[in-house]
Amino acid sequence: SSRSRSAIRRTRAGGGLLLVSVTPLSSRLAMSEVERHTGEVEGLPVGWRSAPFEGTPALYLHGVPNSSLMWTPFLEVAGGLALDLPGFGASVKAGTFPYSIAGFDGFIERFLDWRGIDSVKLVMHDFGAAGLAFAQRAPDRIESIVLIDALPLFEGHEWHRLARIWRTPVLGELWMGCLSQRLLRRTLQGWNATPLPERNLRQTYVELDFGTQRAVLRLLRSVRPGTLAAAGACLSEIEAPALIVWGERDPVNPAGAAERYASALGGESETMLLEDAGHWPWLDSRKVLPAVAGFLARS
Repeated sequence: SSRSRSAIRRTRAGGGLLLVSVTPLSSRLAMSEVERHTGEVEGLPVGWRSAPFEGTPALYLHGVPNSSLMWTPFLEVAGGLALDLPGFGASVKAGTFPYSIAGFDGFIERFLDWRGIDSVKLVMHDFGAAGLAFAQRAPDRIESIVLIDALPLFEGHEWHRLARIWRTPVLGELWMGCLSQRLLRRTLQGWNATPLPERNLRQTYVELDFGTQRAVLRLLRSVRPGTLAAAGACLSEIEAPALIVWGERDPVNPAGAAERYASALGGESETMLLEDAGHWPWLDSRKVLPAVAGFLARS
């Protein structure tokens, strides 16, 4: 809802909160055409989407069970590149690929090197937070960061019900074997404050082919005790400015992680909490797109 209350705070590295406002953009944001691409990186299929940009591009990294398609509204207003992570969209779905945070980290780096891109502005949702593993290894290549309801790279994360099913051998395969659009709709009910648009549900269902189903199960099961905390152990090395956007009604990645990220990252950060938004907050609140586009434009 466009009437949703949002709280925006800025955190300086080392602590301290300052009240700020998000730079307003025109309510009629210019829309760019989004193009779809495919190629090969070191013999591995890769898919991505792009829209015109100036200067350092934004690199959008999706979560589970989405693909680069979910970033279309952001590409239309802010430009940049949206990558299909391994196992999703048009990227590699081979059974031999290591579907894990570390595997995603390496794939992101190889993609950027292949495209000749030296630095990026990272925009991450859910498991797209694997991009933070890359950012910790190469902080000089990161100009700014946007986290939207991202997977918490901290100790103590409690998996939501569907993730627990996927992480359980046999049970996860049975769930995938029973997958239908109706089951998906029922399962995702409650992930957002408002019902997910049928178009989004249909797109997600179509993209959950066998290769993606296998990748989802292996990715979730790759996370062992300590994996998430280890993946975020050096977040303080990332000194780029950050915008942290979170739907307070997200049952997947609870909003408490927003403050943990703000404290852990090494640079100045702004935190935008949306009371009436869930896991995909831009589908619930009209404030998200202009806030992200404005931050990317000035960072």
